[in-house]
Amino acid sequence: MRIVLTGGGTGGHIYPALAIGRQVKEEAPDSSILYIGSPKGLESRIVPAQGIAFEPVEITGFRRKLSLDNVKTIMRFLRGVRRSKQLLREFKPDVVVGTGGYVCGPVVYAAAKLGIPTLIHEQNAVSGLTNQFLTRYADCVAVSFKDSLSQFKRSKHAVYTGNPCATHVVRASRDNGFKSLGLPAGSQIVLMVGGSRGAKAMNDAMVDMAGMVMRMPKVHFVFVTGESYYESTMKRMKDAQQGQPANLHVRPYLHNMPEVLAASKLIVSRSGASSLAEITALGVPSILIPSPNVTNNHQEANARSLADAGAAEMILERDLSGSKLFERVTRLIGAEELLTKMGLAALTLGMPQSASLIGQEIKRLTDKP
Repeated sequence: MRIVLTGGGTGGHIYPALAIGRQVKEEAPDSSILYIGSPKGLESRIVPAQGIAFEPVEITGFRRKLSLDNVKTIMRFLRGVRRSKQLLREFKPDVVVGTGGYVCGPVVYAAAKLGIPTLIHEQNAVSGLTNQFLTRYADCVAVSFKDSLSQFKRSKHAVYTGNPCATHVVRASRDNGFKSLGLPAGSQIVLMVGGSRGAKAMNDAMVDMAGMVMRMPKVHFVFVTGESYYESTMKRMKDAQQGQPANLHVRPYLHNMPEVLAASKLIVSRSGASSLAEITALGVPSILIPSPNVTNNHQEANARSLADAGAAEMILERDLSGSKLFERVTRLIGAEELLTKMGLAALTLGMPQSASLIGQEIKRLTDKP
């Protein structure tokens, strides 16, 4: 099989695409994969590092208000479509899969116009602008949240598959997670992470909490700051207190995040779709702090879907403080029965077979009559 993957801007679009690529390779090892993304997006660094061929297409997003910039964006879109058609004609894919982000637009649109089967995947509870535009052109729309199906009534075929990131994380080793942190197997871990790039508001709460964690000496707190925030966050923690508690572990980034997630007793996290897919696939209780700085406030909708199911508790960023977060963590860690119920509720939302379900849809699209 020859497959083109496209999607970018954030890890939430890139990692699901890579998970789909891994699934295709598992099912058909001789498959060839081309990834088309933005030269300025994270995908331009992440994808080549995975050993996958990468080609760039220049594109920017539309502003939601009337603006002269949108005229320029339309021109870039048309140029992006021409460039995409050129790449698609050269590569000759059997199917094109888009996972959102602005670059997905011209690529999937070009594929549809060339008569190439297309599938788009929506990770969030509230669909993005690009995927809404592509709905009328894509042959299949796959969604991470069942309730999202109602947003794609105009599609040719919409299906609930979950997020393909879930498939990879369930294979993670808990033992390796403990070892990577230098902790004995079975240690109680509270993992706090603000996404792949970190989050200032969460780091502020971490700084406030740093002096409190010693009150829970049997619990290990793992703070992941994001690489750009690490030095400043460490300095603020050092300035705020004498020494670092033995049960506090601060990291700029975790390259083995699935393994540490699997080893965690409680996760404090943003509520990006890929993160929630991993959390629910593992059945780990969580405290979710949705980012307010995202399109359509979709992270709050994501978090609310877990909170309403009893799988998570939610704290809005405007209400976040170190003391409030520590109080919430303390209460949950001390309520073993409640944690168990939250974990089981998370598992009912998890879709560890997600990548396989998307693989089935790709096979349906590419099977010749």
